[in-house]
Amino acid sequence: MDQVKIGKFIAQCRKNKNLTQLQLAEKLNITDRAISKWETGKGIPDSSIMLELCNELGISVNELLSGEVIKVENYNEKAEENLLEMAKKEEAQNKKMMMYEMVIGCISSITFLILVFTLSFAVENVIAKVILFALAFLILIIGVSFALKIETETGYYECKICHNKYIPKYSQVYFAMHYGTTRYLKCPKCNKRSWNKKVLTK
Repeated sequence: MDQVKIGKFIAQCRKNKNLTQLQLAEKLNITDRAISKWETGKGIPDSSIMLELCNELGISVNELLSGEVIKVENYNEKAEENLLEMAKKEEAQNKKMMMYEMVIGCISSITFLILVFTLSFAVENVIAKVILFALAFLILIIGVSFALKIETETGYYECKICHNKYIPKYSQVYFAMHYGTTRYLKCPKCNKRSWNKKVLTK
């Protein structure tokens, strides 16, 4: 999706309706800064507000994502292009989040090992050892918990049995046996446990 093109289209449609940025923002219960951000191509409307925006501008969601008025004969083709583009964008975003998960997990694990090594060989005071170990353990738990939260909310898990793709509860992911990002989970659709693989898009 071309954000600049979408932004110019939003601006043109707004002007065609004789609305200022502030007036449109008030109708959508958002700030005029958000409208300005869209119109300058620095972002696109969130999916939660997209339909309401389109209703106010008198356009379809398909036209909004295309950044132009679509002729009837090209409508289905443009819809498919937009769906593919959104899927690619979701996958790219999910890949970035999974990379963050790996970085956070690695940093917290390495920090834990360094602190444990330090307290084992370089610290003689018992109280200092206890404090360092508690700190190392706390860093590891916080890092792993945060990384698992990212993993849970990014993409989907695919059931090996029925191939249903779903987002499990954080507690299910936290306590599940795993290797890498494949976890032994209970599918909410078939209610069977299997090794569910992490996938980034539906």
